[in-house]
Amino acid sequence: MIVIVGLGNFGEKYARTRHNVGFMTVDAIARKKGIMSWKKECRGLTASFFEGGQKIMLVKPQTYMNLSGECVGAIADYYDVDPEDIVVIYDDVDLPPGTLRVRKKGGPGTHNGMRSVVMHLATTDFPRIRIGIGQAPPMWNLADYVLAGLSEADQKLFADTCEKAADAALSIAANGIEATMNNVNRKERKEKREEKGDNNR
Repeated sequence: MIVIVGLGNFGEKYARTRHNVGFMTVDAIARKKGIMSWKKECRGLTASFFEGGQKIMLVKPQTYMNLSGECVGAIADYYDVDPEDIVVIYDDVDLPPGTLRVRKKGGPGTHNGMRSVVMHLATTDFPRIRIGIGQAPPMWNLADYVLAGLSEADQKLFADTCEKAADAALSIAANGIEATMNNVNRKERKEKREEKGDNNR
């Protein structure tokens, strides 16, 4: 079984914020697969489907961001899932808005939700998809920035990015982390080079 976890905060108040791009991505996968109902378990919402003979579980922790690991750890224990089969999707202020990075493992950085996941899984060896949200503007508190409502333009940007992240997560399940990492990261680097070329004209 592959578990795909999107990090975020539950409730309408946080639905359209930068900190919830993990939830948005899992919701995008659910739409692609025609999932309409979710199950409450292990302090989260889960939904499952089969693809290529493999069970894939979607998870949205309902613990608030900073305690995300309580849900992820409980899912891992209950279903006896190895960390390398858990894909975690989350926002990253160190990447430009709208960009993706797929990684096989790594530390949590400054992300409190990821710190919680690492603590409860007791390892950093699990795949993750980082969705760039950019740095907070000058004079902005980081918490205010990640929890601020999105403008119309940003809603469009992150909706498109979360669709790409959804495809990347499904690719990890189908093709493995190495192939997906090489494909997605190479494509992102190419797009960045092309943007720089356009800006220099």
